[in-house]
Amino acid sequence: MINNVRNTVLATASKDNRGYITPAEFNLWAKMAQIDIVTQLPYDYSNALNKQNARLHNTGYSNIPKKIADTLELFRKTHTCVYSAPNFSLPTDALKLEEVIYNDSIEIDNVSKAHLLMLNQSLDTAPSVIFPVYIKQESGIKVYPTTITSNVTVDYIRLPREPKWTYSTLAAGEPVFNQGALDYQDFELPGEYESQLAVKILQYAGISIGESELVQAAKSEEIQDKQERL
Repeated sequence: MINNVRNTVLATASKDNRGYITPAEFNLWAKMAQIDIVTQLPYDYSNALNKQNARLHNTGYSNIPKKIADTLELFRKTHTCVYSAPNFSLPTDALKLEEVIYNDSIEIDNVSKAHLLMLNQSLDTAPSVIFPVYIKQESGIKVYPTTITSNVTVDYIRLPREPKWTYSTLAAGEPVFNQGALDYQDFELPGEYESQLAVKILQYAGISIGESELVQAAKSEEIQDKQERL
């Protein structure tokens, strides 16, 4: 898929007179675009589910929440946190925390420092092993009450693997796609996100284009290519 996305991006950028997009630029923006889309997936799922429940989707779109949920599952992981006072570790590939769980069943709520101070003003609201909370920090998460030092797990959305369009260089200096390179990495998102990825990458390149416009442009490019081959 990554080569198709790059071809679409280059063709659109050329028509927009943006200039040549180098492989390094493309790979950087491809990484950022995929992270953007994966970060947005939980919100897209929630919105699609709300619309489905409100019966705003017609029959043709009724499977949208399931498609998004299936995509999310590609990036969901569970991590057992290791305690190193005063914090629990977080996985290095975490993009977004979904749930933090104590003893396999008790959800630990995320709070701000200000909220924690407010909770601690009363014995009735202070964090306990039944109603624990955590504060997210650079070095991990700090769980309250601090007597909790084990049996903490996190369900999270992981970072997608970094896409890389790899190539061989011709004598004239032209890069040619080389899928056999050891560091080649395709997008992890399914094929239906191809247009969305191209649109995001083009936005990073400074080109504003809608997904429907991009699809139409790609079709025109395909028709033109076929005519030229006749």
